[in-house]
Formats: sequence, structure tokens, C-alpha cells
Amino acid sequence: MNVLVLVEDDGELSLQAVALAQQLGTATAVRFDGAYAPAAWASELAGRGWDALVGPGTDRGNEVLAHVAAQLDLPFAANVTHVRGDDVTRQRWGGTLLEEARVHSERKLLTSAPFAFTPVTGPPQVETVTPELGDAVRVVEHIAPDTGGKVSLADAKVVVSGGRGVGSSEGFAIIEELAALLDGAVGCSRVVTSAGWRPHTDQVGQTGTKVSPDLYIACGISGATQHIAGCKGAKKLLAINADPEATIFAHADYAVIGDLHEIVPAISAELRKARPT
Repeated sequence: MNVLVLVEDDGELSLQAVALAQQLGTATAVRFDGAYAPAAWASELAGRGWDALVGPGTDRGNEVLAHVAAQLDLPFAANVTHVRGDDVTRQRWGGTLLEEARVHSERKLLTSAPFAFTPVTGPPQVETVTPELGDAVRVVEHIAPDTGGKVSLADAKVVVSGGRGVGSSEGFAIIEELAALLDGAVGCSRVVTSAGWRPHTDQVGQTGTKVSPDLYIACGISGATQHIAGCKGAKKLLAINADPEATIFAHADYAVIGDLHEIVPAISAELRKARPT
């Protein structure tokens, strides 16, 4: 089977998409540069010869392949975890539901569910393409995201997140302190951004950023399905919550039951002691 795989970068999710593509057949990879224009990217992909088109299960990957499906009038299976001929298993509702489905088409359109496939050590040779944008998109200016010199949420090896239990925007001072000591990034739950305590760019979850750090520290976060969908890629999860029945503990590798306003500063104090003077 001739498989074309869309990669966004050399990140883990794209390498997982390559792993799915290589399970299906002989894979070649393509990457787009320039402005993000999903319809234009889709037109380029739709015009190529392939038996299967695979993309990463990211916002962009799913959007671009949805455009391809619309342009070619093909079915599209997003967030796939297994493929067996025409039968696929895919995630729904942020990974809380697995759906068995059949793709009724000789040409397959699939995106890989985040963290369902072991990423390859390196993608095949990647063709970089500049798509024809036509009149649909006009690039006025490129503006790099302002991270203030800090590690970005998506790339951080350590993420310290706060939820409703933090109590206020001022309460995030101890979260920021711990993240700084660990050279990590600060995240938050949706309820925090809804309250205006943190910007949406800090939100971890199904409608926010999906992270895959080595360590995720959830402080005062109950563990709603949408939040777990964003942090389930973490290698280790430490949960701090005063409620021993909090759902987050069911997903945690390490659990601390208690007041985060006492526990988080205590962790920071021990980290400062451990640092060489």
C-alpha cells in the first residue's frame, strides 16, 4: 500500500503518525511551510496519488484531513488506535470511549490518536512543500509567539498545572515558583481560564494544549475527562488534592492528599535546599 503521511514537525505526535503509516505500507512524508492554510494544504494532498493518507491526531492534522475528505468525498477516521484492513478502532470523547468502525473506501484517510503508537526514531525522508494559496490566504506578517524566554507548554519536560483549588490568580504564584525551580512550564485547567485567572494559552485539555512532559504535576485539579485528555501523554503524573475522592487520583502515578497551599511551597523549599549553593 502506498501511504502518504503528513508531518507537522519532528515532534512526537508526527512521529507517531509515521509509525501508523509504516504499519499500513510503504510510507513517504510531506511537510508544508509558509502560512497555515488548511484548504490549500488539503488541495495539495488531494492531488497526489496514495492509497492511504495519514496525519497526526492534532488540531491541524484533523482539520487538514477533514478538508481532504470533503474535497474527495471520502470517509475520514480520526484518532485511530488500531487498523485491521477496513476495520479501525478510534478514540471518542477525549479517549474515554473506543469506537469500532469500518471505513467503506479503498482510499483511507486516518489520523493517529495521540500516544496510541510508539513514535519512530526518525521520519522517512520528508518532502517540504510550499502550497499554492491562491486568493484564499494573504500573509501580511509573521509574528513569533511571545514566550518571554520561557519553555513553551507543549515542549516542557515538566508542567505544573493548577485548577480550581488554587483559589485565585494570585494563588498561582506558588505554582509559578515550583515550575521555575523545575525549569518547567505553568499550565491550568479550563475552569481557571473561564474564571480569568490564567490565559487560554496556559490551558491543558481537550480544548487546550495537549502535553507530553516527563512529569506533570496537577495541583488542585479534580480530573475532568477533558483535562485528562490533555495530559494523558505525561510519562509520570503527580496529583496534589485535598479531596481523597478526586478523579485525578485514578490517573496519578503519585498522589499527595492535602492542602496544595502548604504542599507546593514545601516541595519548592526542599528543591531549593537540594540545589548547590
